[in-house]
Amino acid sequence: MNCKITRNAAKILKAELDKPEHEGKFLRVYITHAHGDHAHYGLGIDDRSDKDELVSTDKEIDVLLEKGVELLDGVKVDYLYSPEEGFVVTNPAKGNHGDH
Repeated sequence: MNCKITRNAAKILKAELDKPEHEGKFLRVYITHAHGDHAHYGLGIDDRSDKDELVSTDKEIDVLLEKGVELLDGVKVDYLYSPEEGFVVTNPAKGNHGDH
């Protein structure tokens, strides 16, 4: 499985993951709602379980993805400042380029 984190997102995520209360935890990308051939995604900070695959990224952030969930393979985590500030998770590998 693959996951991409942009530079903007990595900066925000590293600051959050470095907090003492998150020691030993990982970023989790999960599906909040799936319909048809695409999904909507959420982010969290969580412990690893037997159902997870730990995916390394080029931004030195390891990401938890649930094993065998095809719509999680290839997700991209970005952080945008405009039009609204916040995280955006898409899956360009599956044709999902943003919420509708």
